Amino acid sequence: MNSVLKNDVPDKVFSMIGLATKAGKTFSGEFSVEKAVKERKAKLVIVSEDASDNTKKLFTNKCDFYKIPVFVCGSRSQLGKATGNQERASIAISDEGFSKSIINILTENN
Repeated sequence: MNSVLKNDVPDKVFSMIGLATKAGKTFSGEFSVEKAVKERKAKLVIVSEDASDNTKKLFTNKCDFYKIPVFVCGSRSQLGKATGNQERASIAISDEGFSKSIINILTENN
């Protein structure tokens, strides 16, 4: 849907991602996220700012096609830390509530 580049990502976003992960409502890593998008399990996709251009393009196009909001924000290490991993270039949130909360936080300053 909309790709938003966000430099100062509020810590609340990463806290919400962490809570969603603990609740088992996230997919991380390119293959898992792509599968979640194709199976329409993803309600929101977040791609790191330092992901490759191909990765950003892949998820922007896929999410546009499947009408899933996508945001480009945070670093690979921030997304990884929020999901309890080393680094992650992309994550998907499968819960409607977490997704809406994160979208509200990301769009409130725009």
